Amino acid sequence: MAAPAKTAALKTAAPKKAAAPAAKKAPANATAPNTGKGAGTNPAVDIQPILNQQNHAPAPTQRFGTVSQRLPIGLDEATRQSSVTMLNQLLADTITLRDMYKKHHWQVVGPTFYQLHLLFDKHYEEQAELVDAIAERIQILGGVAVAMAHDVAELSSIPRVPRDREEAPVQVSRLLDGHQRILKNCHDYAGKADESGDDGTNDLIVSQLVRTNEMQVWFVSEHVVESPLTRAA
Repeated sequence: MAAPAKTAALKTAAPKKAAAPAAKKAPANATAPNTGKGAGTNPAVDIQPILNQQNHAPAPTQRFGTVSQRLPIGLDEATRQSSVTMLNQLLADTITLRDMYKKHHWQVVGPTFYQLHLLFDKHYEEQAELVDAIAERIQILGGVAVAMAHDVAELSSIPRVPRDREEAPVQVSRLLDGHQRILKNCHDYAGKADESGDDGTNDLIVSQLVRTNEMQVWFVSEHVVESPLTRAA
């Protein structure tokens, strides 16, 4: 009996599946699709800084010279506005005096160089603490603290100091004048804050500004007192 024909020979060969196209190789300098948007992990998060936003900035969050009720501290708007105005004057003058101390610390010369060099720097640090305390009080009252050098220069009541290097007695005289201007305002402003019921501002001015400035005046003024030299017997 003849062998039956092979089934495979009677059937047409099944068509072969087309091979999947090979993936295109990314160029060597290609970046990940999410680079700059989560560094390739989460496109919703962008960890790259957005620069030059000041060129198209929206309206400021608060205008200088205004107050807002940020904290319920029991003071009306008029009282807070008055205190903020006074404190910004003290802030501008204190920043100016602070920087004057640093200038003289760098530039002092003469027989008392070492003592004044150290004293001026110590007073600079103490004035820097007052600057921070005043600015924080302004913000607590809902105001905006003056900050930049050009704005401080416009507001300060202390005369501009020349760029030149000056003798120690002149430096001391400038510092004492700056202290006196601040202290006169402190006595005036402390009374006004007390009358308006702003106890926090009154306390800041009396317990910190007045006492610190008076102590510094004592230390600085003793360097220029008329004190004749005597010979021990």
